[in-house]
Amino acid sequence: MSEAERIVPLENALSEGAAAVDEVLDQILTSPEGPESRVFEAMRYSSLGSGKRLRPFLALASGRLCGAPDSQSLRVGAAIELVHCYSLVHDDLPAMDDDDLRRGQPSCHIAFDEATAILAGDALLTLAFEVLSSPATHPDGDVRSNLVGGLARAAGGHGMVGGQMIDLLAEHTDADFAMITRIQRLKTGALIGFSCEAGAILGGAPEEKRLALHRYAHDLGLAFQIVDDLLDELGSAKDLGKATQKDAAAGKATFVSLLGVEEAKRRAHLLAHQAVSHLDVFGEKAEHLRAIATFVIERRT
Repeated sequence: MSEAERIVPLENALSEGAAAVDEVLDQILTSPEGPESRVFEAMRYSSLGSGKRLRPFLALASGRLCGAPDSQSLRVGAAIELVHCYSLVHDDLPAMDDDDLRRGQPSCHIAFDEATAILAGDALLTLAFEVLSSPATHPDGDVRSNLVGGLARAAGGHGMVGGQMIDLLAEHTDADFAMITRIQRLKTGALIGFSCEAGAILGGAPEEKRLALHRYAHDLGLAFQIVDDLLDELGSAKDLGKATQKDAAAGKATFVSLLGVEEAKRRAHLLAHQAVSHLDVFGEKAEHLRAIATFVIERRT
């Protein structure tokens, strides 16, 4: 990363990264003619024009740390965002979290219908792997294979989907801190972890740097979820663009219900500090990733 890139304020870097990944998503989500265009309309509705694009930014920033071209990192970031958006579409369904609002607008199944939302989610997920498998993402087939395998593990039964399953089961059990931590390491942390490690895969980084990014992402992911629980408890639907206090209304255990508000805040700050400490191997070049840790615990949406 050049000196000019290092001193760009995080807010500007996030905006620039979001705009760049949105351009890639817009190209990827070109709608065909014919009746199947409805599912692409639903895919675009659920993916474009909103969201913080935090996960793609992590892929972009980690790629820069490891010498990967932005063009490759942005395609990987777009694939990750497709998976993230698919998960939101399916999470909002009546069979899951039953949310009518997402990012300040009607959820996909409300704007379209449940069947279309299911198909849109399926198509977003599978499109992500089409993007990663393309030579446009990386010329080396082994690198593409590693990316596909990494995202599959992060998104599947040993990652996000597995975490969602445990989360559903936890609604009917007395979940303790260990269970809640495991849920969030899988449901939220796995995709954040892959976002950080993807840059190391693209750049062919040595094991030391890849492990450092993995540890950073592990702590960052938990801090992110604790703040999510705090926002659900203390935030407003207007600010968050979705319903709040649903977990509390359902009697569902969260970090906040188990720890209390003040202890949850303390844990989030501790985890953010730990996350930053793992970046020492990168020196000043990791400025944006360090700033992200602060951004995560201070965010209001």
